[in-house]
Amino acid sequence: MASRISVLLEKERTLIFPGVYDALSAKLVERAGFPLTFISGYSVAATHLGLPDFGYLTQTEMVSTARRVCASVKIPIIIDADTGYGNALNVIRTVNELIEAGAAGMFLEDQVWPKRCGHMKGKRVIPADEHVQKIQAAVDARGKRDFFIVARTDARQVNSIEDAIVRCQRYKEAGADALFVEAPRSKEELARIAKELPAPLVANMLEGGVTPLLTKDDLEKIGFQLIVCPLTALYASAKAIQDMFTLIKTAGTTKDALDRLLPFKQFNDLIGLDDYYASDEKYKTKDDSAR
Repeated sequence: MASRISVLLEKERTLIFPGVYDALSAKLVERAGFPLTFISGYSVAATHLGLPDFGYLTQTEMVSTARRVCASVKIPIIIDADTGYGNALNVIRTVNELIEAGAAGMFLEDQVWPKRCGHMKGKRVIPADEHVQKIQAAVDARGKRDFFIVARTDARQVNSIEDAIVRCQRYKEAGADALFVEAPRSKEELARIAKELPAPLVANMLEGGVTPLLTKDDLEKIGFQLIVCPLTALYASAKAIQDMFTLIKTAGTTKDALDRLLPFKQFNDLIGLDDYYASDEKYKTKDDSAR
């Protein structure tokens, strides 16, 4: 059975999609017309814990987030599963938990646990043989179920672009559906990755990261099929909230900045308030109506 992500890739040569961190941001992605989205571990660590992406998130916290977000929208969602939270046996549990939560796929990386953001310093990677086993465990755990497995390597910064490419070749042989070399440093390195590795390939467009920001058309021409913008929503919302809090502190009111806020009615429409009013009316008792 073809996975939901594979079907999307068959329809469109290249998919670009933003990352989210909760049900509300997922609803906004769906409403904007994107065919899929991605739950970023960096964003969940920041919004749920107020901490950097340093391996603080547990499997339970990420699965719980996935369950809430997947239930809030109809589009497929890929989950940042970090390293699978341990060895191959932990990966099996992670795959089962994410499928049960409604996820359409996951990123599985070859960092040493606890990991850290792919664009931060101080990363380490496990031996390639060990990650091959983890990919195989993920494939076995999936079985014939609808779940798209992306093998990610962080070896570019730790070792070399050559090692990253060799690792990804082995991860593909182990059964990964797509490949993701994290943190290439130039357009030339992106082109080399696309030339030497089989599709589909992931490009990570992280504002402020070490990889140059390119357009969807640029990346499609180079040879990438899955383009994720994992932190755009997080950075945009943080900037907007910071600016509005500064305004309240300095001006004492938001009355002159209402055009920078989603209106009350429009926000309630986003979260489906009218549907809940209708359900409330349907199940009211006579006593409820009299109140």
